[in-house]
Amino acid sequence: MILITGATGQFGAQAIDHLLSKGINPSEISALVRDTAKAEALQVKGVDIRVGDYTDHSSLVQAFRDADKLLLVSSNDRQAIENRTAQHINVIKAAKEAEVKHIIYTSFVRKPHFEDSAIAAFQNSHVQSEAFLKESGIPYTILQNGIYLEMIPIFAGNKVTETGTILFPAADGKASYVLRTELAEAAAHVLSTKGHENKTYTLTNTTSVSFHDIAAELSDVMGKDVNYQSPSAEEFQSVMKQFGVPDLYIGMFTMWALGVAQGTMDVEDETLTQFLGRKPTSMKTFITQVYA
Repeated sequence: MILITGATGQFGAQAIDHLLSKGINPSEISALVRDTAKAEALQVKGVDIRVGDYTDHSSLVQAFRDADKLLLVSSNDRQAIENRTAQHINVIKAAKEAEVKHIIYTSFVRKPHFEDSAIAAFQNSHVQSEAFLKESGIPYTILQNGIYLEMIPIFAGNKVTETGTILFPAADGKASYVLRTELAEAAAHVLSTKGHENKTYTLTNTTSVSFHDIAAELSDVMGKDVNYQSPSAEEFQSVMKQFGVPDLYIGMFTMWALGVAQGTMDVEDETLTQFLGRKPTSMKTFITQVYA
Protein backbone atom coordinates (compact mmCIF):
# COMPACT_ATOMS: atom_id res chain seq x y z
CA MET A 1 0.00 0.00 0.00
CA ILE A 2 1.23 3.47 -0.96
CA LEU A 3 0.00 6.31 1.25
CA ILE A 4 0.17 9.94 0.13
CA THR A 5 -0.06 12.71 2.71
CA GLY A 6 -1.39 16.16 1.87
CA ALA A 7 -3.46 14.40 -0.76
CA THR A 8 -5.88 17.24 -1.41
CA GLY A 9 -3.03 19.69 -1.92
CA GLN A 10 -1.58 20.27 -5.36
CA PHE A 11 1.59 18.20 -4.92
CA GLY A 12 -0.10 15.23 -3.24
CA ALA A 13 -3.01 15.16 -5.67
CA GLN A 14 -0.67 15.29 -8.65
CA ALA A 15 1.50 12.51 -7.21
CA ILE A 16 -1.61 10.31 -7.01
CA ASP A 17 -2.54 11.13 -10.60
CA HIS A 18 0.95 10.19 -11.75
CA LEU A 19 0.81 6.90 -9.82
CA LEU A 20 -2.48 6.07 -11.53
CA SER A 21 -1.03 6.98 -14.94
CA LYS A 22 1.83 4.58 -14.24
CA GLY A 23 -0.67 1.76 -13.84
CA ILE A 24 -0.79 1.55 -10.06
CA ASN A 25 -4.21 0.21 -9.08
CA PRO A 26 -6.22 2.78 -7.08
CA SER A 27 -6.91 0.07 -4.50
CA GLU A 28 -3.17 0.15 -3.73
CA ILE A 29 -3.19 3.90 -2.99
CA SER A 30 -4.35 5.62 0.19
CA ALA A 31 -4.77 9.37 0.59
CA LEU A 32 -4.34 11.16 3.90
CA VAL A 33 -6.72 14.12 4.20
CA ARG A 34 -7.88 16.38 6.98
CA ASP A 35 -11.30 17.01 5.47
CA THR A 36 -13.14 14.23 3.64
CA ALA A 37 -15.41 16.83 2.03
CA LYS A 38 -12.41 17.90 -0.06
CA ALA A 39 -11.55 14.35 -1.09
CA GLU A 40 -14.49 13.61 -3.37
CA ALA A 41 -12.35 13.69 -6.53
CA LEU A 42 -10.01 11.12 -5.00
CA GLN A 43 -12.89 8.88 -3.94
CA VAL A 44 -14.26 8.94 -7.48
CA LYS A 45 -10.89 7.62 -8.68
CA GLY A 46 -11.17 4.69 -6.28
CA VAL A 47 -8.44 5.85 -3.90
CA ASP A 48 -8.78 4.86 -0.25
CA ILE A 49 -9.39 7.92 1.96
CA ARG A 50 -7.89 8.13 5.42
CA VAL A 51 -8.33 11.00 7.85
CA GLY A 52 -5.41 12.41 9.79
CA ASP A 53 -3.68 15.62 10.77
CA TYR A 54 0.06 16.29 11.06
CA THR A 55 -0.56 17.64 14.58
CA ASP A 56 -2.66 14.65 15.74
CA HIS A 57 -0.36 11.71 16.46
CA SER A 58 -3.06 9.12 17.16
CA SER A 59 -4.95 9.94 13.96
CA LEU A 60 -1.73 9.45 11.99
CA VAL A 61 -0.91 6.10 13.57
CA GLN A 62 -4.39 4.85 12.71
CA ALA A 63 -4.19 6.20 9.16
CA PHE A 64 -0.75 4.70 8.51
CA ARG A 65 -1.64 1.12 9.44
CA ASP A 66 -0.72 -1.33 6.62
CA ALA A 67 1.08 1.37 4.58
CA ASP A 68 4.27 0.05 2.99
CA LYS A 69 5.43 3.32 1.43
CA LEU A 70 4.54 6.78 2.68
CA LEU A 71 5.04 10.00 0.74
CA LEU A 72 5.51 12.69 3.37
CA VAL A 73 4.66 15.92 1.58
CA SER A 74 6.28 18.65 3.65
CA SER A 75 3.97 20.88 5.66
CA ASN A 76 2.88 24.25 4.29
CA ASP A 77 1.97 25.63 7.71
CA ARG A 78 2.04 29.42 7.34
CA GLN A 79 2.81 30.13 10.98
CA ALA A 80 6.24 29.72 12.59
CA ILE A 81 8.62 27.62 10.52
CA GLU A 82 9.32 25.55 13.63
CA ASN A 83 5.75 24.25 13.37
CA ARG A 84 6.65 22.49 10.14
CA THR A 85 9.56 20.65 11.74
CA ALA A 86 7.39 19.53 14.66
CA GLN A 87 4.72 18.30 12.26
CA HIS A 88 7.22 16.33 10.17
CA ILE A 89 8.64 14.71 13.29
CA ASN A 90 5.13 13.83 14.44
CA VAL A 91 4.46 12.11 11.11
CA ILE A 92 7.72 10.15 11.26
CA LYS A 93 7.06 9.02 14.84
CA ALA A 94 3.57 7.86 13.88
CA ALA A 95 4.91 6.05 10.81
CA LYS A 96 7.40 4.19 12.97
CA GLU A 97 4.69 3.19 15.41
CA ALA A 98 2.50 2.01 12.53
CA GLU A 99 5.46 0.04 11.10
CA VAL A 100 5.61 1.86 7.78
CA LYS A 101 8.40 0.29 5.73
CA HIS A 102 9.65 3.26 3.66
CA ILE A 103 9.21 7.05 3.87
CA ILE A 104 9.76 9.34 0.91
CA TYR A 105 10.11 12.94 2.10
CA THR A 106 9.75 16.07 -0.04
CA SER A 107 12.57 18.32 1.12
CA PHE A 108 14.14 21.33 -0.62
CA VAL A 109 17.27 21.88 -2.67
CA ARG A 110 20.25 22.86 -0.59
CA LYS A 111 23.83 24.04 -1.10
CA PRO A 112 26.79 24.08 1.28
CA HIS A 113 26.80 27.02 3.71
CA PHE A 114 23.03 27.42 3.46
CA GLU A 115 23.20 28.66 7.07
CA ASP A 116 24.32 32.05 5.74
CA SER A 117 21.42 32.45 3.31
CA ALA A 118 18.25 34.49 3.61
CA ILE A 119 16.19 31.28 3.60
CA ALA A 120 18.30 29.58 6.30
CA ALA A 121 15.39 29.15 8.73
CA PHE A 122 13.28 27.51 6.02
CA GLN A 123 16.20 25.30 5.01
CA ASN A 124 16.97 24.35 8.60
CA SER A 125 13.45 22.99 9.05
CA HIS A 126 14.16 20.52 6.26
CA VAL A 127 17.64 19.74 7.62
CA GLN A 128 16.19 18.86 11.02
CA SER A 129 13.38 16.82 9.45
CA GLU A 130 15.84 14.91 7.26
CA ALA A 131 18.05 14.19 10.27
CA PHE A 132 15.15 12.89 12.35
CA LEU A 133 14.02 10.69 9.47
CA LYS A 134 17.48 9.21 9.06
CA GLU A 135 17.77 8.58 12.79
CA SER A 136 14.34 6.93 12.93
CA GLY A 137 15.66 3.71 11.43
CA ILE A 138 12.93 3.68 8.78
CA PRO A 139 14.28 3.24 5.24
CA TYR A 140 14.01 6.66 3.61
CA THR A 141 14.31 8.57 0.37
CA ILE A 142 14.84 12.31 0.48
CA LEU A 143 13.72 14.37 -2.50
CA GLN A 144 15.48 17.73 -2.41
CA ASN A 145 13.12 19.55 -4.75
CA GLY A 146 13.98 22.73 -6.61
CA ILE A 147 11.96 25.93 -6.39
CA TYR A 148 8.74 25.82 -8.40
CA LEU A 149 8.46 27.46 -11.82
CA GLU A 150 5.01 28.52 -10.60
CA MET A 151 6.71 31.00 -8.27
CA ILE A 152 7.95 33.12 -11.19
CA PRO A 153 4.57 34.82 -11.89
CA ILE A 154 4.19 35.46 -8.17
CA PHE A 155 7.62 37.05 -7.91
CA ALA A 156 7.15 38.98 -11.16
CA GLY A 157 3.85 40.40 -9.93
CA ASN A 158 0.34 40.14 -11.29
CA LYS A 159 0.62 43.46 -13.12
CA VAL A 160 3.77 42.71 -15.07
CA THR A 161 1.77 42.38 -18.30
CA GLU A 162 0.40 45.89 -17.74
CA THR A 163 3.44 47.69 -16.36
CA GLY A 164 6.18 45.88 -18.27
CA THR A 165 8.27 45.97 -15.08
CA ILE A 166 9.52 43.34 -12.67
CA LEU A 167 10.47 44.81 -9.30
CA PHE A 168 12.28 42.16 -7.25
CA PRO A 169 15.52 42.44 -5.24
CA ALA A 170 17.09 39.26 -6.63
CA ALA A 171 20.08 41.09 -8.20
CA ASP A 172 21.85 38.86 -10.75
CA GLY A 173 21.16 35.66 -8.85
CA LYS A 174 20.03 32.50 -10.60
CA ALA A 175 17.78 29.63 -9.57
CA SER A 176 16.93 26.27 -11.11
CA TYR A 177 13.14 26.42 -11.36
CA VAL A 178 11.12 23.27 -11.98
CA LEU A 179 7.47 22.49 -12.59
CA ARG A 180 5.61 21.21 -9.51
CA THR A 181 3.79 18.48 -11.42
CA GLU A 182 7.12 17.14 -12.71
CA LEU A 183 8.43 16.94 -9.14
CA ALA A 184 5.25 15.08 -8.23
CA GLU A 185 5.89 12.78 -11.19
CA ALA A 186 9.39 12.13 -9.89
CA ALA A 187 7.96 11.27 -6.49
CA ALA A 188 5.57 8.83 -8.18
CA HIS A 189 8.54 7.29 -9.97
CA VAL A 190 10.32 6.69 -6.67
CA LEU A 191 7.15 5.29 -5.10
CA SER A 192 6.52 2.89 -7.96
CA THR A 193 10.06 1.60 -8.62
CA LYS A 194 12.73 -0.14 -6.57
CA GLY A 195 16.20 0.71 -5.36
CA HIS A 196 15.65 4.09 -3.72
CA GLU A 197 16.08 3.19 -0.05
CA ASN A 198 18.37 5.45 1.99
CA LYS A 199 19.13 7.78 -0.91
CA THR A 200 18.96 11.54 -1.30
CA TYR A 201 18.11 12.97 -4.70
CA THR A 202 18.55 16.53 -5.96
CA LEU A 203 15.61 17.29 -8.24
CA THR A 204 16.18 20.53 -10.14
CA ASN A 205 16.23 21.73 -13.71
CA THR A 206 19.29 21.37 -15.90
CA THR A 207 19.64 25.13 -16.40
CA SER A 208 19.45 27.93 -13.86
CA VAL A 209 18.06 31.32 -14.87
CA SER A 210 18.11 34.88 -13.54
CA PHE A 211 15.38 37.50 -13.57
CA HIS A 212 17.27 39.15 -16.42
CA ASP A 213 16.61 35.94 -18.38
CA ILE A 214 12.99 35.86 -17.24
CA ALA A 215 12.41 39.49 -18.27
CA ALA A 216 13.97 38.84 -21.68
CA GLU A 217 11.71 35.84 -22.24
CA LEU A 218 8.64 37.78 -21.12
CA SER A 219 9.58 40.51 -23.59
CA ASP A 220 9.70 37.98 -26.43
CA VAL A 221 6.43 36.32 -25.49
CA MET A 222 4.50 39.52 -24.77
CA GLY A 223 5.91 41.43 -27.70
CA LYS A 224 6.95 44.40 -25.61
CA ASP A 225 9.89 45.34 -23.44
CA VAL A 226 9.82 44.03 -19.88
CA ASN A 227 12.24 45.81 -17.59
CA TYR A 228 13.75 44.03 -14.57
CA GLN A 229 14.63 46.29 -11.64
CA SER A 230 16.41 45.02 -8.53
CA PRO A 231 16.19 47.63 -5.77
CA SER A 232 17.64 47.20 -2.29
CA ALA A 233 15.57 45.09 0.09
CA GLU A 234 14.61 48.22 2.01
CA GLU A 235 13.45 50.04 -1.13
CA PHE A 236 11.49 46.99 -2.25
CA GLN A 237 9.74 46.71 1.11
CA SER A 238 8.86 50.40 1.06
CA VAL A 239 7.29 50.13 -2.39
CA MET A 240 5.33 47.03 -1.39
CA LYS A 241 3.96 48.85 1.66
CA GLN A 242 2.86 51.73 -0.55
CA PHE A 243 0.89 49.24 -2.62
CA GLY A 244 -0.75 47.86 0.52
CA VAL A 245 0.88 44.43 0.42
CA PRO A 246 0.52 42.73 3.85
CA ASP A 247 3.70 42.58 5.94
CA LEU A 248 3.61 38.76 5.94
CA TYR A 249 3.95 38.67 2.15
CA ILE A 250 6.48 41.49 2.03
CA GLY A 251 8.70 39.49 4.37
CA MET A 252 8.21 36.31 2.34
CA PHE A 253 8.96 37.99 -1.01
CA THR A 254 12.05 39.67 0.42
CA MET A 255 13.34 36.42 1.90
CA TRP A 256 13.02 34.53 -1.37
CA ALA A 257 14.40 37.38 -3.45
CA LEU A 258 17.53 37.56 -1.31
CA GLY A 259 17.81 33.78 -1.43
CA VAL A 260 17.81 33.96 -5.23
CA ALA A 261 20.32 36.83 -5.15
CA GLN A 262 22.66 34.70 -3.03
CA GLY A 263 22.45 31.79 -5.50
CA THR A 264 21.03 29.50 -2.81
CA MET A 265 18.89 27.66 -5.37
CA ASP A 266 21.35 27.77 -8.25
CA VAL A 267 21.78 23.99 -8.51
CA GLU A 268 21.72 22.20 -11.87
CA ASP A 269 21.22 18.44 -11.81
CA GLU A 270 20.33 15.63 -14.23
CA THR A 271 18.50 13.34 -11.78
CA LEU A 272 15.03 14.72 -12.53
CA THR A 273 15.69 14.26 -16.24
CA GLN A 274 16.54 10.61 -15.58
CA PHE A 275 13.41 10.04 -13.50
CA LEU A 276 11.12 11.70 -16.04
CA GLY A 277 12.80 10.17 -19.08
CA ARG A 278 12.84 13.63 -20.69
CA LYS A 279 14.12 17.13 -20.06
CA PRO A 280 12.13 19.03 -17.43
CA THR A 281 9.97 21.92 -18.60
CA SER A 282 12.18 24.96 -19.15
CA MET A 283 11.57 28.50 -17.98
CA LYS A 284 11.11 29.50 -21.62
CA THR A 285 8.39 26.91 -22.21
CA PHE A 286 6.69 27.78 -18.94
CA ILE A 287 6.65 31.53 -19.71
CA THR A 288 5.18 30.82 -23.13
CA GLN A 289 2.44 28.61 -21.64
CA VAL A 290 1.50 31.16 -18.99
CA TYR A 291 1.84 34.49 -20.83
CA ALA A 292 1.38 33.81 -24.54
